[in-house]
Amino acid sequence: MIDGPYYVLVLLGVLGTGLVAGVFCGFSTFVMRGLASLPPAQGIAAMNAINRSALTPAFMLVFGGSAVVSAMIAVVTFVVWSDEGKVVLLLGSALHLCGSFGLTVVANVPRNEALAELEPGAPEAAAYWPVYVREWTFWNHLRTLASAAAALVYALALS
Repeated sequence: MIDGPYYVLVLLGVLGTGLVAGVFCGFSTFVMRGLASLPPAQGIAAMNAINRSALTPAFMLVFGGSAVVSAMIAVVTFVVWSDEGKVVLLLGSALHLCGSFGLTVVANVPRNEALAELEPGAPEAAAYWPVYVREWTFWNHLRTLASAAAALVYALALS
């Protein structure tokens, strides 16, 4: 049974990974569809504005904080926890750190940076836009599933 400060840490893991999954889910289910329905120059300008505004302290606290909490859960679990729930907690951390945070760094951010370098009204930007939407959304679906799975695994570890 998880209790004390470790219980609070895992509970924060459930909350953080669940919030991140919710943000990613919103993008996968309606934001990207809405942006894709715009003319390329407008969609690109809107996505670039969204990407810039995502760097707010509030979102970075949730996104970065959930990664830090997942890393802390992994370290504490690996070093201290000897219960049969050890594998479950390590799985939750791996799902979030690799499948959410890691994919953001290696898949979504590079696409965001490439999009930001393009002039929204340029022909090459219009050609890249459908590719960007398709690829970015694919990786976002995986981030959504990984974050949601991490939240579920952490929640199951508490029961």
